[in-house]
Amino acid sequence: MPKIVDHEKQRQLVAEAVWRIIRREGMEGATVRRIAEEAGVSPGSLRHYFGTQSELLAFSMSLVSERVKERIARLKFTGEPLEDAEKLLHEFLPLDEEKRAEMEVWMAFTIKALSDVTLYESSSRVYAEMKMAVSLIIDTLIEKGLAQEEMDRDAQIEILYSLLDGLALHGIMQPDQVNAEVMRNSIGYYLKSICR
Repeated sequence: MPKIVDHEKQRQLVAEAVWRIIRREGMEGATVRRIAEEAGVSPGSLRHYFGTQSELLAFSMSLVSERVKERIARLKFTGEPLEDAEKLLHEFLPLDEEKRAEMEVWMAFTIKALSDVTLYESSSRVYAEMKMAVSLIIDTLIEKGLAQEEMDRDAQIEILYSLLDGLALHGIMQPDQVNAEVMRNSIGYYLKSICR
C-alpha cells in the first residue's frame, strides 16, 4: 500500500524548518541543502513541494501571517472596545515564545524582502492587512464615541501602526528592556491617551 502524504502538511513542516534555521543561523543559513536536512527530506523531494527557493521562502513568510490570522480568528471578544482593541493588538507583538519566534522570522523575511520581489509582495500584503486592523480599531473608537473629538483619524492610524512596529522590533532586539509587560502597558497607555 503506497504511503499517503499530506502535501500541505509537508509544506508547513518544511516552512517550520526554514523558521528554525533562520532563528539559529539567520537568513543566509536557509540554503536548500540546510532546509532539506532540517526538514528530514532530500533536496530533490524539497523541489517537489516548492519549485524555487524563492517560492519556499515566500510560503514560509506567508505561514507566519496565516498563524497570526488563525489566532485572531479564535479570539473571544468581549464587546468592550478598549479591551478588544488591546486583545487584537497583542496578537501582533512578541509577548510569548510562539509570537517571539514568529516575529524574529518575520523581521528576517522583511529585511530579505528589500532585495526579493516575491517576498516584498508578501510583506506588503501583510503590512496592508495589519494597517487595516489598526484602522478598524481607530474607527471603532471613533464610532463608539470613545475617541477624543478633535482626534486626527489618519494621523492616529499611522501612529498606532508605527507603535506596533517599534514595539515588535524592540521586543525582539532588546527583550530585557522591552518585555511583554512594557509592550502591554505601552499599548494600553496609547489607547487611553486617544480616548476621552
